[in-house]
Amino acid sequence: MNNQSFVASWSGGKDSALAYYRALQSGKVPKRIWTMFEKDKERSKSHALPLEIIRAQADSLGSPLMIRGADWNSYEEQFLDAMRECVEAGITNGVFGDIDLEDHLTWVRVACAKVGMNAVHPLWMEPRRRLLEEFVHAGFEAYIVVVNTKMMPAEFIGREFTIELMDELESLGIDSCGESGEFHTVVVDGPVFKKRVPIEFRGKHERDGYVFLDVGVK
Repeated sequence: MNNQSFVASWSGGKDSALAYYRALQSGKVPKRIWTMFEKDKERSKSHALPLEIIRAQADSLGSPLMIRGADWNSYEEQFLDAMRECVEAGITNGVFGDIDLEDHLTWVRVACAKVGMNAVHPLWMEPRRRLLEEFVHAGFEAYIVVVNTKMMPAEFIGREFTIELMDELESLGIDSCGESGEFHTVVVDGPVFKKRVPIEFRGKHERDGYVFLDVGVK
């Protein structure tokens, strides 16, 4: 796989950043990052990050940004369109941050195969805690930007992702990886970035059992 080009599925959070980092370490060459947004293309799916944040991350990564907008009904169609565009541009490896959820892996592999994209999962089936510790020790800086208040307390919004935070979450019986959607993060610095992404917190809001941190670029 050395020197093979790839497009990275980029949520803006910790798992996608670590998968990107692992892909670089294995000798692969980044050609694009790809982010799925809501249909109006104002905020990213799940992580609810504004376009200005994702663009700032892409600029610091030095990778061109490709986006699509979709609701859940059109998600697969837009996913396939994005992957097809990459394959047509000669990028045949897609890097994804899935860890151990079989349904996610299967969906991505089946979808990618439809357009001739090779799905690469650098984090697959590694212990969650070990991956998280690697993320922190590698020098990444991330913050919790979405909290599912049905699964964990709202007070964790805005907290920096650290070893101490992981311990605190686990002491409460909360998965410190957030793999079931307990929370989402935004990454602002680390070994994959040329410079720190200058973000600021502009408040928070609640909707449908979730608390969202309003973040922007300074």
